[in-house]
Amino acid sequence: MRKSELALGALLIALVCTASFFILQSTRRDQAIAANAEIYRQLDLFGEVLERVRAEYVEKPDDTKLIENAINGMLQGLDPHSSYLTAKEFQDMQVQTRGEFGGLGIEVTMEDGVVKVISPIDNTPADRAGVMSGDYITHLDGESIQGLSLNEAVEKMRGPVDSPIMLTIMRKGANAPIQTRVVRDIVRINPVKYSAEDDIGWIKVKTFQSEHTYEYMKQGIEDLKKTIGPKLKGYVLDLRNNPGGLLDQAIAVSDAFLDKGAIVLTKGRNASESSRASAKSGDVTEGKPVVVLINGGSASASEIVAGALQDHKRAEVIGTRSFGKGSVQTMIPLGANGGLRLTTARYYTPSGRSIQATGISPNYQVEPELPDDLKQQMASFTPKGEASLRGHLKNEGAQEASGSISYVPKEKEKDVQLKAAIDLLHGKKIEVAKKVENAAAPAAAATAEVPN
Repeated sequence: MRKSELALGALLIALVCTASFFILQSTRRDQAIAANAEIYRQLDLFGEVLERVRAEYVEKPDDTKLIENAINGMLQGLDPHSSYLTAKEFQDMQVQTRGEFGGLGIEVTMEDGVVKVISPIDNTPADRAGVMSGDYITHLDGESIQGLSLNEAVEKMRGPVDSPIMLTIMRKGANAPIQTRVVRDIVRINPVKYSAEDDIGWIKVKTFQSEHTYEYMKQGIEDLKKTIGPKLKGYVLDLRNNPGGLLDQAIAVSDAFLDKGAIVLTKGRNASESSRASAKSGDVTEGKPVVVLINGGSASASEIVAGALQDHKRAEVIGTRSFGKGSVQTMIPLGANGGLRLTTARYYTPSGRSIQATGISPNYQVEPELPDDLKQQMASFTPKGEASLRGHLKNEGAQEASGSISYVPKEKEKDVQLKAAIDLLHGKKIEVAKKVENAAAPAAAATAEVPN
């Protein structure tokens, strides 16, 4: 009798569990159907608005532009870093990533409606043709540049390798315009600058956008070893005003200074977007001391590097609070229709810190010394960071903070942040610095748990 009652009880429990399972499945199915119905209703609304605009707007709109703007509006409503790229923009982004293109090899800016040459890049077509810093380019192949944007002018100067272009140049001291024929060639953009500051190696990484950033930095370190020799005391890794770029390059650059341990953790909505990058054995600096420089213009990939080296106590960080971009964007090709830049994950430093909208705090806070005219401008100006961007991802549980000044003087002798970094490597006391306590402490509410 007892066994019969137990069997009956087990059967009833099984029936209840089965019924609950089917009810749950049915509820989920109903919710999914309702959600899909709502999506289709909203799409009907979009279609109706589109047709009204096409039929009744005061001027006939461009259908392609309407759709592109609608897509961009949808993505920009998510966060400031998601966007749609047209086929041309997607192609340009790939060119930037490769770090090479057919062109002239000059750094330029726009001034008074014409292109001003900042400097020709060494051993490029423009350099070999005699183009000089300070030159003004007024015509391209006989056509005036007046009315073109800087991007449009640059686009005209780029072109197939071995194709010629005639530049009309105004040069200070010249009595008449100079006609210079330049033949385009492959131009490789070096994202790294370096120099020997007596017994210290200074390495400036300008961007992580190029897929060759790590290679150029490693070459710089090797050259500095040879130039400085046995008296080499350490390195200053200058990431000020570095806006970021490719995640794999940030990982590679961090790995160059580390022997082991996590470099960065990424955590997305789905398990497939979560990962942990770890350092491999080998330190290209052979254990020499490192100081990292950051400021309000240091964002994304540069924050990954600064955070990794800070957390592992491999480097002291000097400067001011970084920008605070703690999200990862994935490029999704859309065939002939361009591409999608979509935020797919947040990243965390090895100790579990999310720097989203908070930034990396330096170990030693050193403010730049501003020239008098800039001091007056900055008196009523609040530096912008990720936290000030409309629609930015929130960092729950952490105190958001604005960015900091991103001024860097052109003359090294006036660069108090660089001087502080060199003094620290020499074991000197930094008079202008404010020591930041617990700069690398993880925020308990903002830690990540990512599978190995």
